[in-house]
Amino acid sequence: MIKENNLVYGMRPVMEAIAAGKEIDRLMLQQGLKGELVPGLRKLINDFSVPYQYVPAEKLNRLVRGNHQGVVCFISPISFQPVENLLMSVYEKGETPLFVILDRVTDVRNLGAIARSAECAGAHGLIIPERGGAPVNSDAIKTSAGALTSLPVHRSANLKQTIDYLKTSGLKIVAASEKGTLPYFEAGFAGPLAIIMGSEEDGVSPEYLKRCDEVVQIPMRGSIGSLNVSVAAGILLFEVVKQQLGKN
Repeated sequence: MIKENNLVYGMRPVMEAIAAGKEIDRLMLQQGLKGELVPGLRKLINDFSVPYQYVPAEKLNRLVRGNHQGVVCFISPISFQPVENLLMSVYEKGETPLFVILDRVTDVRNLGAIARSAECAGAHGLIIPERGGAPVNSDAIKTSAGALTSLPVHRSANLKQTIDYLKTSGLKIVAASEKGTLPYFEAGFAGPLAIIMGSEEDGVSPEYLKRCDEVVQIPMRGSIGSLNVSVAAGILLFEVVKQQLGKN
């Protein structure tokens, strides 16, 4: 059965959605799930590389009032793109790559706002984690003012590998962090670039900071020590625009 917000529940409806090639944003399975259809569901999950998580029955009960049979998923309103295809397309056009990577940004409004700024700044794609980030749902699309329907999005199963791939492909990797010592306006943003923005709670993960070419900070003059992540992303993105326009 399908409800509002692209929510599908029940064993057979979810299996049919996966088999039909629908983009699954989130799949939640009840802990201890059993039944004769479970092996078939697990095969589909593996065959289609569907991201999933086990959750308590109480969480599913809060989402669905009907008989969910221990299986609930959200169909993504957009199609995710392979990062290799996105990068190849940029280089084929003779353009300078610009990507935004989100590390555990969990608020859909921040996701949408960042996507809007990225699209306005001419970014070529948004990279989000398969797990641990905000869902790309109707609320995110609404907050993005529709940017998420035109800005390509790659959903990465392994952000470390994705970052390494971009780095070996000639992109400079820059993270925005309070731990940075280089003011963002002193960084070099004119060339191929990927900007990492971290979670609302604790910023960019140390494992990703180690992979960066530069870690920049936005100087603060007030008493509050940090900006909202979507505001910070906008500041950095339009510094990129400023530097790239100045180069041309």
